Amino acid sequence: MLVTLSASYGAGGSRVGPALAERLGVPFVDRAIPFAVSARLDVHPDTAHEHDERGGFSRFERILRGFIGQDVGAPLPIASDLTVDEDFRRATEEVLVAQADTGEGVILGRAAALVLRDRPDVLRARLDGPAERRAEQAARLAGIEIADAERMVARMDRAHAEYSRRFYDADVRDPGLYDVVLDSTRIALDTCVELLETAAGARAR
Repeated sequence: MLVTLSASYGAGGSRVGPALAERLGVPFVDRAIPFAVSARLDVHPDTAHEHDERGGFSRFERILRGFIGQDVGAPLPIASDLTVDEDFRRATEEVLVAQADTGEGVILGRAAALVLRDRPDVLRARLDGPAERRAEQAARLAGIEIADAERMVARMDRAHAEYSRRFYDADVRDPGLYDVVLDSTRIALDTCVELLETAAGARAR
């Protein structure tokens, strides 16, 4: 079974993704992606990992600082031996396709739903919810102040929207991109896992 899981900030993707993979008995594909990208770009894995996610801010945020003309994350230096965003994106797509070719896995983020949208063997799922409730959930799950969570929701929503538009000419929140869309601020995260497990099983059949 292969599932792409798109999750807006505060929707609980980092909780649902690993739990779903465990329930399905397939790999959870998240942290391993930078290491596979490093091999394709012939850079040290630490560099690819830092380029992918550094200091708690996603790769999307750092790319989009330049695209939208404002800082959407903390000021962070870009690794000198891995600076071309287009190369990084292309290598990431190759890794996603290679994982899809295995026929199994739960892939969190990385625009996987867009990269793999034409493949019939993939369950494309999204976790979302109103911004205010996502901020409340993020604050609770991460143990941060609600004001900080609200700022992160705004930043990440802008970053994800611009990334998908810039590279894929798509709206990441378009329900037409997904087989299942759940409001994980109203539905308990454990229940989301159960629902997605059922949907993945139905898709596999």
